[in-house]
Amino acid sequence: MKINKYNIIIVFTCSILFGQHISTKRPISTYSIVAYDENTNELGVAVQSHWFSVGFLVPWVKAGVGAVATQSFVKVDYGPEGLALMEKGMSPKEALQTLIKKDEGEAVRQVAMVDIKGNVAAHTGDRCIQYADHFTGKHFSVQANLMDKSTVPKAMAKAFRNTEGDLADRMMAALEAAEKEGGDIRGKQSAAMVIVSGEPTGIDWKDTKLSLRIEDHPNPLDELKRLIQVHRAYQHANMGDHYMETNEIEKALKEYDMASQFYPENPELPYWQAVSLTTAGRVDDALPIFNEVFSRNPKLKTLTPRLVKSGLLPDDQAILKRIMEQ
Repeated sequence: MKINKYNIIIVFTCSILFGQHISTKRPISTYSIVAYDENTNELGVAVQSHWFSVGFLVPWVKAGVGAVATQSFVKVDYGPEGLALMEKGMSPKEALQTLIKKDEGEAVRQVAMVDIKGNVAAHTGDRCIQYADHFTGKHFSVQANLMDKSTVPKAMAKAFRNTEGDLADRMMAALEAAEKEGGDIRGKQSAAMVIVSGEPTGIDWKDTKLSLRIEDHPNPLDELKRLIQVHRAYQHANMGDHYMETNEIEKALKEYDMASQFYPENPELPYWQAVSLTTAGRVDDALPIFNEVFSRNPKLKTLTPRLVKSGLLPDDQAILKRIMEQ
């Protein structure tokens, strides 16, 4: 990816290319995937690059509309403008061609789009640095530039097609396959994944199901995969909180238990499970959990009496005493 002066504030060196100012002498080499899940209507983009904070520039997604990845000598405009054209009714192919026609630098661009119907389109300019190519399949497109091998896109496509699981799992598999195939010829640095709901509300924060960015890391894909698991844990924890508010204790217990399974390293998640058990009158079941949690994080023991006033624990000194003795 190469960044022009309109895309980023920090400019290192400039040159003139196709009538546009381009910063730095080298592009941001990138591999990415845009995809639509026909089972959930979710849309997503996942990307890895040897460049700082790739998630700030490459992925663009809007629930009920489509997803765009814009990379190589990146022109960010392809993202928001591509989504706007698809929202007006253009197919990805029509939207992409419309933007390419007015771009003097299209020969160094690499862009892929998918819409809410699963239609895809991709463009790899003939002056993108070798190895650069894309591969489109049913409901997805994978694309890569400045790779160690020419086989990266096909390896990504195969992994996406053959992986079981949800959209996050399948896109993660595609990124891992790219890295296994050799990936970026210069190394690795940042990664990102964005997934939006298949039931759009028109409110961005409600429609965003997952949004993770690894800005700078020696193993960005490992960190991205770890954070996907943590994200899932907190999805369940948040549902547990919701069921606590509505006094659906058994449902809350199940959600907190799932949260703990996804993220066993964090003692706070089983802590809320113990709180829920206590509220449900199952103090004997809660006490061993409190005991383990307090040994792992004594601050949670300090927190516990404060939950009574908030109604999260029974206002019963005998019960509180049993908990605090753990």
